[in-house]
Amino acid sequence: MKMRKMIAAAAALTLTAACFNSCGDSEKKDGNDSTATEATTTAVTTEADTTEATEAEITTEAEEDDEENYDTGDASLDNIRNQDEIGDNELLVISFGTSFNDSRRLTIGAIENALEKAFPDYSVRRGFTANIVIDHVNKRDGVLIDDIDAALKRAVDNEVKTLVVQPTHLMNGLEYEELTDKIAEYSDAFDKVVIGEPLLTSDDDFAKVEKAITEWTKEYDDGETAICFMGHGTEAESNEVYQKIQDLLTNDGFKNYYVGTVEATPSLDDVIAKVKEGNYKKVILEPLMVVAGDHANNDMAGDDEDSWKSAFLAEGYDVECLLRGLGENEDIQKLYVEHAQKAIDSVK
Repeated sequence: MKMRKMIAAAAALTLTAACFNSCGDSEKKDGNDSTATEATTTAVTTEADTTEATEAEITTEAEEDDEENYDTGDASLDNIRNQDEIGDNELLVISFGTSFNDSRRLTIGAIENALEKAFPDYSVRRGFTANIVIDHVNKRDGVLIDDIDAALKRAVDNEVKTLVVQPTHLMNGLEYEELTDKIAEYSDAFDKVVIGEPLLTSDDDFAKVEKAITEWTKEYDDGETAICFMGHGTEAESNEVYQKIQDLLTNDGFKNYYVGTVEATPSLDDVIAKVKEGNYKKVILEPLMVVAGDHANNDMAGDDEDSWKSAFLAEGYDVECLLRGLGENEDIQKLYVEHAQKAIDSVK
């Protein structure tokens, strides 16, 4: 099966320009997840939101992308947010990224739009951490999205004074550490710099995400359907967030909801074993990722025999795949707005 590594890492760390040099090198986080979906440059970085991909895996993905024979949507409909004339205040939204154009617009783009509406005094701009995604979109569609360096250089050239960085990562992880180090290299150019928290940071965040995904899928909760969410997964300690969400769902009475991962535990086999303990006729599959990209379309909903869809079909279930990322959910967008508000309040 075509396993494209996806990353999404983040952090609950607030940093200002005044303290960047003193804490940028000492902050160490070792988690990563996924939310997004394509490969990551890791051995050094990760999805940490939670997981990483090796250089070899990235090369393989690039080769597979070159043979892409499916339509991902119209790239021209997406606002890549690399305009100049930023002004004094910038809100830089950092994502892993995805080459699936429609999903990028409906998820990352929707989060950026929500932030722009909430903070009219800030110019919202975009940066992606996955250069493999940036290069692929540029080569295929002629659209160039800023990577972190380009986004930060743009802020410097535009003489931004207050820079707020809001990652769209699911959780704290190694990629956030890399992001922090990179921003530290530019911190002297700004009067104030602060980084917002990832989606799943506090217990309140977990409760709000639980409410968001259960409300989103309640029409399928008919007593005969198992609702299964596919996260990315990582070998890092931050992988525990998936079990935390599962425990929260189970304890709150959502006993037909199951959470698994592509790359770690709970695995697909673990999820199937749990589902088989119930008397279900149908299975709903949905990504627990910010975007519905490669992992969602291939590992989850693909036709290969080792995809989640194929595995559940082989067990005799009716299967329906919901190809939508968490970023499409308005309650999830509101949670990113809350995190950005907290970051902004810290530098006022």
